Amino acid sequence: MSELEKWLGEGSAMLPWLTDMVINIVIGLVILLVGKYIASKISRWCEHRMLKASVDRAVAGFTSSILYALMFAGVVLMALGQVGVQTTSFIAILGAAGLAVGLALQGSLSNFASGVLIILLRPFRAGDFIDGGGQMGTVDRIELFHTYLKTPDNRVIIIPNSSIMNGSIVNYSREATRRLDLVVGISYDADIRLAKSIMEDIINADERILKEPKYLIAVSELADSSVNFFVRPWVNSGDYWTVRADLLEKFKYAFDEQGVGIPYPQMDVHLHNKEA
Repeated sequence: MSELEKWLGEGSAMLPWLTDMVINIVIGLVILLVGKYIASKISRWCEHRMLKASVDRAVAGFTSSILYALMFAGVVLMALGQVGVQTTSFIAILGAAGLAVGLALQGSLSNFASGVLIILLRPFRAGDFIDGGGQMGTVDRIELFHTYLKTPDNRVIIIPNSSIMNGSIVNYSREATRRLDLVVGISYDADIRLAKSIMEDIINADERILKEPKYLIAVSELADSSVNFFVRPWVNSGDYWTVRADLLEKFKYAFDEQGVGIPYPQMDVHLHNKEA
């Protein structure tokens, strides 16, 4: 038997094995792609159902992310099993490599653990305006490793969960009411009683300012070039910025009409002529 005939005979014997391998790989890829699509659809459907059931949007997003990750891991194992990989051995290998992977992915695991703590402790909810991780914005959603904030100018800030949980969190939306802390200065030659009366009239006429707790208007400081007032009314959290802007504008107009001076930085320069 020639070498060519021998080689063709061996190739013919291997052909069924190669055919089965190619078929299994194709089926494995189909399982992977279709499974990923189905996992994505199911996780989105679950998130939609939770939102319809009035579950907090951040919790729904986090839960759907975990569900997708678990289903996708199952799909990968199914695809590997179809190709011929012994999944039991593969899982054992993953377990043995878990320590090394954990050390290499300390940051990611920390972000995941922080995400779980955020969901359990609930320092903020979707829709809250917070200051966390050195950034300010409205919470859009919480995922496995990151929290998404939207700024007032519609930028999206993606913050690692560990950065939020490892620092201070200021939640501006948690309470229903907030206090405005304004400092209003008038000139030293202005009438303090008149200025205080003007501000009281403006605040009393604004229906957005709460009657309780009672607002405070008091002289806080005799500064270098002005007499400064504390102006501290209480408002609903949603009215904070609009009321703040409106009060400052109304104070300026009323002071101008009543002749109450508002100081501004200035410098007096004295020139002395010296004979040669």
